[in-house]
Order: sequence, then C-alpha cells, then structure tokens
Amino acid sequence: MKFLVIGLGSMGKRRIRCLKALEYFDITGFDNNKDRTNEAKDKYQINVINSLDDIDFKKFNAVIISTPPDIHTKFAKIAIENNLPCFIEASVVLNEVNELKNFNSKNIFIAPSCTLKFHPVIKQFKEIITSKKFGKITNFSYHSGQYLPDWHPWENVKDYYVSNRITGGAREIVPFELTWLCDLVGFPIKCNGVFNKTIDCHADIEDSYSLSLKYHDKVGNMIVDVASRFATRSVIINFELAQIRWNWEDNFYKIFEVSKNSWDIYNIIKTNHEDGYNPNIIEEMYIDEIKSFIEGIKDPNNFPNNLEDDLRILKILEEVENSDGGFNK
Repeated sequence: MKFLVIGLGSMGKRRIRCLKALEYFDITGFDNNKDRTNEAKDKYQINVINSLDDIDFKKFNAVIISTPPDIHTKFAKIAIENNLPCFIEASVVLNEVNELKNFNSKNIFIAPSCTLKFHPVIKQFKEIITSKKFGKITNFSYHSGQYLPDWHPWENVKDYYVSNRITGGAREIVPFELTWLCDLVGFPIKCNGVFNKTIDCHADIEDSYSLSLKYHDKVGNMIVDVASRFATRSVIINFELAQIRWNWEDNFYKIFEVSKNSWDIYNIIKTNHEDGYNPNIIEEMYIDEIKSFIEGIKDPNNFPNNLEDDLRILKILEEVENSDGGFNK
C-alpha cells in the first residue's frame, strides 16, 4: 500500500513511525513547511512534497491527515474527491466534522482518531465492564492533566494551534478523553460544566475544563487541564461490587473486590515510548490504531470510531460550554 501523510509536525511524524513499524514503507509526506519536510525525509527516508499542486492522488491507497484540527476538513474533502480512505487526527471543531459528514456522499471510509481506545489498560477495563462481573457502574471520576508548554518544548506555544481558542490545548483534550470514556461507560443523557483560564501557559486560552456527566443509573465527573505541572491521568470507577483505581504513571492498576475485602494488583505489560515524549505516551496504542485503520479500509466495522460518534462527542463539549455561558463568553 502507498500512503500519503498530510502534515509533518509531531503527529505526522508519529504516524510515519507507525506505518514503518507495521512494515509499510511506501510513504510520502506533505507539508508546506520545508523545514518539516526536510526533517521527515532525513529522519525517516520518505518521499516529501511541499506543494499541494504537486500531489498526484491517483498514486496513493490511503491518506493520513495530521494537520491542525481546524483544517482537517479541507484535506479530508480532497481525499473524498479522490476516492481515498482517510484517517484523521482527533477533532475539536464541531462544524468542521458536521460539514465533513454531510460532504461524504460517496461513503468513503473515514476513520476519526480514537487513540486511547487502544491503550492496553483501557482495553482491559472495557473487558471488565462488559463482563458485568462486578455489577453495574455507580459513579466514576477522571482527571487528565498536562502542562501545555511541555507538549512541544522545541517551539513556542504561540507558534502552533494549541494557542488558538477554538483548537486550544485543554479544549482539544476534552473530546480526546471523552471518546474512550464514553466507549467504556456510555454517552451521558445530560452534561454541564465550567471552563476557565487559571494559569499563564503562554496562550490566551481556557486551560481547565470541569465536566459533570449524568446517566440514567450513574454519575461521573471529569477534569481536563493543561495547567498541571506534573502530567497525570487518574481514574476511579465504582461498581456495585468493586472499585478500580489507576494512575497512568504507575505500572499497575488495582481492583478492590467486595467479596474478598481486599485489593488485587494487576501489573501492566512493559511498553515503549519515543525519545522526547512523556514515558506514559506509549507508541503501541498509536501503532495499533493505524493497524485498525488499515483493516478498516477492507471493512469499516474493523475500526472502532466513526464520524457519527465523533459528532456526539463534540456535542457534549458544546453542551458543557453552553452551560457555562457559551464558548465566546
């Protein structure tokens, strides 16, 4: 297969690594930034293109779109017009995704990113929840915290999309986290929340979101921020007969079972990370995601996300922002 990777920033380069790990080597990268194309060519020995006019889409079997979120749709439309299946990084702009869904009259396979669904621990949690061995979930709490300037230490926050209010760091991470969380616990029937700027992270954006999620038979809350000086993901899930706790910096998670009146420790299989990234940002889940996209080209049911679910997730974000007076308050 021949792949075109559009956007050669941090995520574009990661997707090139994913393809090579899966032993796909016929890769062309496009970016109008020559420094990025030169780096990708030298580092990964791929073909590169600097002008959109120079791309012959007939040469490719699939497209991976790793641009800033507010221009995903621009390139996805081009892929659709050329009958090419495409993978798109995490979305945050509701109108863009809705426009893309309506544009796709050809029913071309589009795979919106859902990276954390491929995390080994989250996959184990889904098996536990699906088994109902501990009864139903009663409530859950989740905190995802990072420090925005740590994302790309090599460049100023103001120089890329995370400093834009529409595509800002915390705002982008809310749907990124909700995608896997709603897959585990279901979509809420009602949600509200607050969001605010709490720290100077060198960008004029809201850096912290707090969500309250209501279901027919449970409640949950989630905090997402890019103000945490120590990167963290921590979750507590309460069941009728158990409790799960996991902090992603640990190499284990634990379950308290009522029947045993004790905690069981479950060790996590050792995973790999790319140099320069937080050691908990594991490469395997990104590789598995691209593998699933490739399998989805044959049968879209092989990929665990779609534009309809992406829209549902982004409507939760919209509902939360409207409950706090609207995004442009």
